[in-house]
Amino acid sequence: MTDYAALKKKVDELAEREWDVDAIQARVNKLFAEGIPKKKLDPKEILANREQILDRVQQRAEEYNFLLKNCAQGTALALMEEFGQGSMEVLQALALFPGIGSTGDLCGGITGSMVNFGLFFGRYGKPGPEGMKQGMAAAQNFIADFEAKIGFKHCTDIIEKVTVGQRLNPGRSDTEMATFAAEKGFEKCSLVPGIGVRLAAGYMIDSMK
Repeated sequence: MTDYAALKKKVDELAEREWDVDAIQARVNKLFAEGIPKKKLDPKEILANREQILDRVQQRAEEYNFLLKNCAQGTALALMEEFGQGSMEVLQALALFPGIGSTGDLCGGITGSMVNFGLFFGRYGKPGPEGMKQGMAAAQNFIADFEAKIGFKHCTDIIEKVTVGQRLNPGRSDTEMATFAAEKGFEKCSLVPGIGVRLAAGYMIDSMK
């Protein structure tokens, strides 16, 4: 069951957070300039440090969403950086994915995670159809968990019911975007990439057992 009181508490914290914009911007600039550093993952080490990794990836997703003003990109970048996969070209391809082209549809916290599932299970999963089956199972469970945790999976529902308190579709008009920004929507909606990547990273890590 969705804990709306806990979500509200986190939204309020994000709205008042002092963001270290210079440090976040420097990290993102480095990734754009040099690309995603590739990693050789050590399952034993990753499993031993699971909670530390989940905390880090959640904070990075919140920061990247706030800076990039894009939940799909913020989600994807945090996971790609942590697991050493993908590229900045993949990130650019996700530019239009918040709310699926800003139609108010599927949240970027889901789509950014799904892209990383494809990258991860394609790299570390079983070859061929078995690997795809493994990735599909993780994706289906992840989406169910995401909806249970947040209460919704569509952008406009999340904005209205969880983060901002108004039914807005920021990409639809300058007026709605201005209202969203004035209500600290980018800060508050960082909740969703943070929760999304924590859930997604958990599935990726647990698949290494």
